[in-house]
Amino acid sequence: MSTKREKTKQFIIEKTASLFNTKGYTSTSLSDITEVTGLTKGSIYGNFENKDEVALEVYKYNSGLLGKNMSRSLGEEYPTTIDKLNAFVNFYRKSWQSVFDTGGCPLMNAATEADDKFPILKKQVTESFEGWIKKIAEVIVQGQKNGEIHEELNAIEFGSLFIMLVEGGILLSKTTGDEKYLNLALDRILLIIDKELKFLPS
Repeated sequence: MSTKREKTKQFIIEKTASLFNTKGYTSTSLSDITEVTGLTKGSIYGNFENKDEVALEVYKYNSGLLGKNMSRSLGEEYPTTIDKLNAFVNFYRKSWQSVFDTGGCPLMNAATEADDKFPILKKQVTESFEGWIKKIAEVIVQGQKNGEIHEELNAIEFGSLFIMLVEGGILLSKTTGDEKYLNLALDRILLIIDKELKFLPS
């Protein structure tokens, strides 16, 4: 059962999730947090050690939500490996508007800020990217085992390539306000899946 303190912490995290992702993890001030939550500075500091701790927990929350949705596209409801990879692409195709409306991809946003001044956030972002790449690679490896994907291919390299294409597409589309760049990246991933990954018995 959640304690009152845990509920308050969760309230602060959820209320400031979009704020941090839109304004920035380092640019968001304590005053911004109190304004959005309606709580006093004392109440914020009664639940978090400092603003950086709030930012870190909000990042974990934002990246966790996106990660859950992405993981669902790679889940058991899609029978084949190729179906899972196509669903991963379609997830970004369908959800780009909601991602942009809440400030963009939390991993990319935090990555651009997470320098040596905020090493804990940098470490968390690195772990997030590595985790996403690993998830895609695991799906590819499973496809290699069941004969759907060429077995000599490097799964980690393709997982990294997919994330690079998606994040680059999001960055250009968010910056220009034009979804064509993300769609171009997603189309390229589909082409790679179809022409490079998929094993067709001769």
